[in-house]
Order: sequence, then structure tokens, then C-alpha cells
Amino acid sequence: MRAFVFPGQGSQKLGIGADLAAASRAAREVFQEVDDALSQALFAIMCEGPEDRLMLTENAQPAIMANAIATLRVLETDFGVSLAEAGECVAGHSLGEYTALCAVGAFSLADTARLLKLRGQAMQAAVPVGVGAMAALLGADIERASGLAAAATQGQVCEVANDNDPTQVVISGHREAIERALAMVKDFEIKRGVLLPVSAPFHCSLMQPAADAMAEALEATPLQSFLLPVYANVTAARVADPAEEQRLLVEQVTGRVRWRESVLAMRADGVERFVELGGKVLGPMVGRIDREAEVASLVTMEDIESFARGIA
Repeated sequence: MRAFVFPGQGSQKLGIGADLAAASRAAREVFQEVDDALSQALFAIMCEGPEDRLMLTENAQPAIMANAIATLRVLETDFGVSLAEAGECVAGHSLGEYTALCAVGAFSLADTARLLKLRGQAMQAAVPVGVGAMAALLGADIERASGLAAAATQGQVCEVANDNDPTQVVISGHREAIERALAMVKDFEIKRGVLLPVSAPFHCSLMQPAADAMAEALEATPLQSFLLPVYANVTAARVADPAEEQRLLVEQVTGRVRWRESVLAMRADGVERFVELGGKVLGPMVGRIDREAEVASLVTMEDIESFARGIA
């Protein structure tokens, strides 16, 4: 069994999608459709920058999605590999859950772009710049990270945001609380803590205003039926019902990204192969979660062609 997975924020870089667009009309059509949906020359920013504009959450989120869907369209259109026929399920990390839903027909490409643009704007607006922060805890499992977060709270918010793999957990909350946590990492036998260069504290309770905004947006843009089930971030469980997934997408804004648990759940359900579309971030995480899992990351035309040949 095979799962297709889609990366989240942090996988963007200047030039993202440019080589695919140069090589494939299918990719170019995706980027044009996203530009049209947003009434913005997003693809030009992706290719030419300036880099600080690409890194803005409201641009990075639809850009990462567009690149992953372009990769999928190339796979399907240029190489004849259907996601619905080649895979049993999908999943995505944070914003990647929206990409996964687009890939299986729950959202149109245009609606996905608009939802992610709004999601980025709402998440940025939820907390004033400088008030919140996030940090990666390296060499930390979920138990030690949770203990550290609880100790650092001291009346403020300090929560586990991403349970990525057995060696990396991300915490999020008030800047002072995150800084207290970083000062205490050795007390919890955590190898190292690194402040992340993000503009807002994602996936914690401070994001409630953004969750409210997404609830309203998703009510106006309801999900359609899925071609394949999705494993939801906040439950790490298989979902096939659009109404349930709509509720979980709202919870996802403030909730923990349970990526490690999602991979283990897919493995328990029989998934043996994981294919990351549009990035090389989730593949290594999957490998650290379960060394027996087979992993492929499709970024270049060569990656896509090699994968297509392998399942032909």
C-alpha cells in the first residue's frame, strides 16, 4: 500500500517550481490557475522573489501547495500515473493537509489557493509580531517535550505544536515562555533547542482568532467527497467524511500536528510506501519514524520520471 504525502511551511525556497514550469505545460497551468485565483503574480515571487515576500506566511502557504500540486499534475498528465489508482490514502503536514485534500478532489485548486492565502493572513494577524515564538527541540521525544513545555508555561502559553518524529518536536507560544523552555532543555535531557525563524506561533491556543476565521471560510467553501481518505493532523486518524474533515481543519489551526502518530497509524493500516510530492522534508521524517518504511521524494522531473517508471 502507498500513501502520498504533502509538505508544510518551511519547504519553500526561492526558485520553487521554476524547473517544473520550464519542463511541463501541466505545471505551468497549475501556477497560472493559482495566480488567477489569488489575483496575484505569486509564481513570479516564487521564481524571482524578493525572498522576504516569498517567506511571508500568506505567500508561502499557497506557494508550497501550488508546487506540490504542480508535481502531482506532472505525474498524472505527463507520465500517466493516477494518484487515485497508485495510492491508498493521503496526508499532509499542517498546510499540506489542504494540499492533500486538493489532490483527492475535496477542494478545487482555486479554492485551495484562496483558503491558504486567508489561512496565512489570519495566522499572521492572530498574534502581534514579537509576542509569539516557536522552537524546535532536537533529540527530544514527545514525553520530554511535553514536560518541558509544561514547566516553561508559568501562566503563559507554551504548547507542543508539532510532533514530527522521535527526534524532533516543535513548541509554540508566548515568546517569553519559549525562551524559558530553551533555557531549560538540558534539565529535560533534550539535546538542543533552536528558535525558529517564524513570524507567528503556529499550532497553539494563541491561534484561536485564526481558527475562527477558518471556520467561517470553510463554512463558505465546504469540502466535497474525497477520492482517497486523508489522515488528519489533529487526530492522526483516517477520515473519509467531508463534514468531519471540515471540523478537523478548524481544530488544526490551534491543535498539534501529530505527524509521527499519523505515520505510525498509516503503517498500522498497511501502508508500506510513502511518496512525498513537492519536497524532501517529510520523507526523512518518515524514515526516522519507521526505518522499514519505503520513502520517495518527488521534486524534479527526474524524480517524477524515475518514480513513474518504477510503478509502470
